[in-house]
Amino acid sequence: MALHFERAEYDRRIAAVTTAMARNGLDGLLMFQQESMYYLTGYDTFGFCFFQCLYLGADGRLALLTRSADLRQAQHTSLIEDIRIWTDAAGAKPSTQLRDMLEELGCKGKRLGIENQSYGLTHANGKAVDAALDGFCRLADASDLVNMIRVVKSPAELRYVRKAGELGDAALKAAIRKTKAGADEGEILAAQQGAVFAGGGDYPANEFIIGSGRDALLCRYKSGRRKLGKRDQLTLEWAGVYRHYHAAFMRTLVVGKPTKHHVAMDAACREALAAVEEQLKPGRTAGEVFAAHARVMDAHGMREHRLNACGYSLGAKFTPSWMDSPMFYKDNPVEIGPGMVFFAHMILMNSEAGAAFCLGRTYIVGEKKLEPVSTAPLEMIIR
Repeated sequence: MALHFERAEYDRRIAAVTTAMARNGLDGLLMFQQESMYYLTGYDTFGFCFFQCLYLGADGRLALLTRSADLRQAQHTSLIEDIRIWTDAAGAKPSTQLRDMLEELGCKGKRLGIENQSYGLTHANGKAVDAALDGFCRLADASDLVNMIRVVKSPAELRYVRKAGELGDAALKAAIRKTKAGADEGEILAAQQGAVFAGGGDYPANEFIIGSGRDALLCRYKSGRRKLGKRDQLTLEWAGVYRHYHAAFMRTLVVGKPTKHHVAMDAACREALAAVEEQLKPGRTAGEVFAAHARVMDAHGMREHRLNACGYSLGAKFTPSWMDSPMFYKDNPVEIGPGMVFFAHMILMNSEAGAAFCLGRTYIVGEKKLEPVSTAPLEMIIR
């Protein structure tokens, strides 16, 4: 069994979730988020792109309904003992088999929480679940029940986050070595991902972002590569990943002499990041973090070039995104606490000038001290 934590840690997590269920008047929980399944049991798969559901009862009982392809995956990577297989066949109705499983588990007439907001529960499957359970039990949305528990990391989880930070730094060093006039973006990308793999890390939950020239203004991955010019800009967003725990980073590297726009953006980004760091402490809110970012950026005349969010929580995440909640945006009331992990990104994109500059790294919030999980300097990188 390939568990990444001691059994006692999983037991504590399950107890925390069942306590939250009782507080919300739930007799059971239907989990469709892969992150919830991994957090509570170690179950590690991308099979959530098909129908699967992990049930947790008020008494701590677990039962997984999945496909035959994931039977051994669950056996090898999780502590789940009760694994049910729904039938792959023409006209298959896994939602009906879910109801059958729940009836056997004594859930008829009970109030069950369900993770509606999940990449693992498509609209079509969600409608099928609603239809299958109509009149059988009462469903209540519990999409954030596990999320708000796992947002605070244990000491064991934080060790993985720090390791992810080390891998992220290694990826940056690899990118810097490869970045120069005439360099191919594909070689830079390969060097970054290779550094993570060589250090024992994992695939990220979403693609690394790379773009040069005008594509340096993009905040998402796109297909296609180019070679760097003698005077160019290269935006990179990547993550060190270890046991699925992410430490994300973002930098814009300048090839040749930086423009006046790069110099101005660099100053704004560094000052804004310092202001964000001052707010990243217990008792402050995610909205206050964003307000600090916006205040500095706007004072530098960057209002039209900044984004309407400046970071988010990180943890053990699965495809299609490493972004987690809460996010730093205007008036977000979620309170920051010790043990939370955040990626703060200062992103500036001047479309008129064709200039980009980004600066971001991951932090662990402590009782009294903020801990960056990177040792890389924040100064502009010029190649």
